[in-house]
Amino acid sequence: MKLLISPASPYVRKVRVLIREAGREGEVEEQAVATTALATDPAIPGHNPLGRIPVLIRDDGSALVDSRVICRFLDAQWGTGLYPEARLWDVLMLEALAEGLLDSALLMAYEVRLRPEEKQWPDWLEAQWAKVVRTLDVLERDWARRLAGPLDMGQVALACALGYLDFRHGARDWREGRPRLAAWEAGMGQRPSIATTRPG
Repeated sequence: MKLLISPASPYVRKVRVLIREAGREGEVEEQAVATTALATDPAIPGHNPLGRIPVLIRDDGSALVDSRVICRFLDAQWGTGLYPEARLWDVLMLEALAEGLLDSALLMAYEVRLRPEEKQWPDWLEAQWAKVVRTLDVLERDWARRLAGPLDMGQVALACALGYLDFRHGARDWREGRPRLAAWEAGMGQRPSIATTRPG
């Protein structure tokens, strides 16, 4: 199989972490592509008309798109157990919260990195950050017990989302006032799958 990637993408990172947690790096070739929200790499549209990554090209040539779809597929193929049936709805809920947090953080990065400064919209940036803050506060308050459980895909998604906040929005210091979430993230950062996929 082949995975179309950009190492800086937090959505790609989720898939790369799963592959490493499964110990299957040798079974998936990673092909880096140069793509942005404004310019799609020509290697992508033939497999994903949306022009987005990650894209997993299976051995028969068919493609899967969207990190959640790809992760569910690989988990099912390899039996990694990152979507445990007994906790499935909690795992999917945490994954959805992490993805939503990422979506807002990515929109903020696009606003700052892709638009000329005079066209940037501060109210839009702060509205997106407010969504991030609300989500982080809920995770700090309500999710500590579930985060302490065995590794699952919701936790992987959250670790990648928090890593993206550090990568693109470090000055906003998401850890302030959230000691439990910060401690959990520090522990996750020791896992080789997280440490070796950290954007830099």
